[in-house]
Amino acid sequence: MARLHTSKRGRSGSRKVYREGPPPWIKFSPEEVEELVVKLAKEGKKPAEIGLILRDEYGIPSVKQITGKKILKILEEKGLAPKIPEDLYNLIIKALRLRKHLEKHKKDFHNKRALQLVESKIRRLVDYYKRKGKLPADWRYDPEKIRILVGKL
Repeated sequence: MARLHTSKRGRSGSRKVYREGPPPWIKFSPEEVEELVVKLAKEGKKPAEIGLILRDEYGIPSVKQITGKKILKILEEKGLAPKIPEDLYNLIIKALRLRKHLEKHKKDFHNKRALQLVESKIRRLVDYYKRKGKLPADWRYDPEKIRILVGKL
């Protein structure tokens, strides 16, 4: 299948090894892994960062293999899930960075086009999350209000 905004094809990335249960070298119980996830979330880490920290520092290859639940599901149960889904949040940050760049460089037409593509992805994701119930029905992407909400840029 072709990519969304290019004429190129292909699949990149690695695939996870299929495995029924947790690997035999894991010394953590499911409860301990859930406690680690909650502790890292309270420190302000995002779900993707939590997975990387667990993999690199604790040697836990997959939270789902050990606990039977994904990181986001654990966070939702504990009431620590982010208000905006992480993929949408990252796209919003990217759009804000592009807007900040375009304020200085008004004639940068390549990045104007890149901003259009990123914002179309954002609108498409917002529609999807509204249908799935992850975002409220009246949620809108407004760059000026989002800049205040995110507060990063």
